[in-house]
Amino acid sequence: MAEFDNLYAHGFVRVAAASPRVHLADPASNARETIDLMRKADKAGAAVCIFPELGLSGYTIDDLHMQSTLLAAVREAIAGVKHASRSLAPVVVVGAPIQVGPAIHGCSVVIHRGAILGVVPKTYLPNYREFYEKRQFAMSGDATVTEIALAGDTVPFGVDLTFEASDIPDFTLAIEICEDMWAPIPPSTYAALAGANIIANLSASNITIGKAAERDMLCISQSARAACGYIYSAAGYGESTTDTAWDGQLAVYELGSKIAESDRFADESTLLFADVDVGRIVQDRIRNGTFRDSARNHATHLRRRRISFTAAPELNSKLSLSRRIDRFPFVPDDDALLDHDCFEAYSIQVQGLRRRLEASGVKKAIIGVSGGLDSTQALLVAVRAFDLMGARRKDIIGVTMPGFATTEGTKSKAHALMKELGIDAREIDIKPMARQMLADLGHPFAKGKKVYDITFENVQAGLRTDYLFRLANKEGGMVVGTGDLSELALGWCTYGVGDHMSHYNVNGAVAKTLIQHLIRWSATSGHYSEGAAQVMRQILEQEISPELVPPGPDGRIQSTEDTIGPYNLHDFFLNQVIRWGASPTRIAYLAHVAWGDAKLGEWPAHTAPKDRVAYDMPTIVKWLEVFTKRFFQTSQFKRSAVPNGPKVTSGGALSPRGDWRMPSDSSAAPWLEDIARLKAQLGLKA
Repeated sequence: MAEFDNLYAHGFVRVAAASPRVHLADPASNARETIDLMRKADKAGAAVCIFPELGLSGYTIDDLHMQSTLLAAVREAIAGVKHASRSLAPVVVVGAPIQVGPAIHGCSVVIHRGAILGVVPKTYLPNYREFYEKRQFAMSGDATVTEIALAGDTVPFGVDLTFEASDIPDFTLAIEICEDMWAPIPPSTYAALAGANIIANLSASNITIGKAAERDMLCISQSARAACGYIYSAAGYGESTTDTAWDGQLAVYELGSKIAESDRFADESTLLFADVDVGRIVQDRIRNGTFRDSARNHATHLRRRRISFTAAPELNSKLSLSRRIDRFPFVPDDDALLDHDCFEAYSIQVQGLRRRLEASGVKKAIIGVSGGLDSTQALLVAVRAFDLMGARRKDIIGVTMPGFATTEGTKSKAHALMKELGIDAREIDIKPMARQMLADLGHPFAKGKKVYDITFENVQAGLRTDYLFRLANKEGGMVVGTGDLSELALGWCTYGVGDHMSHYNVNGAVAKTLIQHLIRWSATSGHYSEGAAQVMRQILEQEISPELVPPGPDGRIQSTEDTIGPYNLHDFFLNQVIRWGASPTRIAYLAHVAWGDAKLGEWPAHTAPKDRVAYDMPTIVKWLEVFTKRFFQTSQFKRSAVPNGPKVTSGGALSPRGDWRMPSDSSAAPWLEDIARLKAQLGLKA
């Protein structure tokens, strides 16, 4: 269990960004501050610890950088840090001025377990506004050597160095320094194209109003463009305030998002930790053909000297993940972002349907309205599309088709919603035709037996689709689909009929968990009457059910989630599979981090207390196995034949013309074998 509970076993790397209290022109004191933070980083299980630019001397000492006494003291400080690192796990990257031949370079010194792995000089020197670095320092391109003597060793020197962990798959570190990030083509761009997936920036950027946001923008952009993790460490308290001030900004970014940041303007040494998902970065690059093309086009710039090191702390100890994992990958937790994303998702669906109606010349839309979640969302989209086209809502024909298990509750809500929305509401009782078909098939139900098998269910599903398509023929309309992404992933739809088939499916790329929030959003959007909003809220409170099998003796209706598992988990699994290519073991680990404790982490706005649930590891693994069998083994043939519909989220879709391609007869063996190993590791029943 220890290895499973260790973040390094699942593709994560714990990084630390440090901003020590600065002692100007006092390398020995700066070394003591550095060593103290190194030890704290080691105790926290970090694999790498990044310090600010020129941290061993202080950035703001100007011409003192050219003093031989100062430079000698810096070399002694480096030797002290090197010595202290012997028993520590993290790779330590410190900033220092170092004389190389006839010039002084601002450098990053990479130290690990009592050795200097390499020295990376600064490429771009600012010489504008308050910075005049070219007075004291040389650019990296001025150097004529590839090795230097430092702290008793001969060590690699140059901007072409990358540092590769031998014990953490795919973890490769590269360094750039402050102004390098402001360049039109930062050195880290080439480093990333050459394979580095975590970039460290040692900075001494002073603070002015708005500059922290500028740094954020640059770091976010670079972590997105270079598809990497990005660690930013800025100088803080103790630097000279003769003409400038310093905020000690520390932050960590990943694939275009900030995942951790420190408080600024601290007057003591500060240390920030974050767990960077290297596995996610690698998967993102695998899927990004443009990244590979760029590497090919710039191959002459990508020659690197690769230095190996051993990075991970002991895997046999428990080291819990410290970063938040979203419970709902398709639904933001932040209130403002949730509103924005719901607006965009809803608008994408509306535009897709509107464009298809206009392009086809069809004037009417036909929707099967059950009173459930999916048909409610499809109907709301259709109403908005017709409103924007200036078309009559009465040209939307909503049909409720009660069967053997339809409850009065859902049917009444379907009629109430259609009435509030002002569409053409109709009802077709499918029971007489279903009885006839079951009798024609010789089904036991036709002889009075309570046999509710798959034939019994699909006869009803098929008849509903038949009626909708023939009604569309009669009315000159288009059948608007209601089936969602989650159902398609699980194959929870009847092939060729039911939720599987339509002329155009607005919900096909929308996960069930997102549909719930879209309906909540619509209820407050102002696009619909308060009466309609009230019905929407009632629909959200219902059990998710296909209503194809009559209630049992206890009166409990057929429950989808009792049969196939909670959509909360299935949507989490789905995102990890189609967007990130994660293994079942990794998915189980992340799902437990996200869902293991209902009291931890953020919940999307308006999530009811009863829905704030937790799942233990046996439950997660149980439903993960169900998902794996249904997704990889039994359901692709349904996904290979789906109607058109717009992609909605970056989390992915399952259209065979878009995000997802796989054969219908592929094996699920590797994924099921991984689950079997996971069960054995966790001591769960096979």
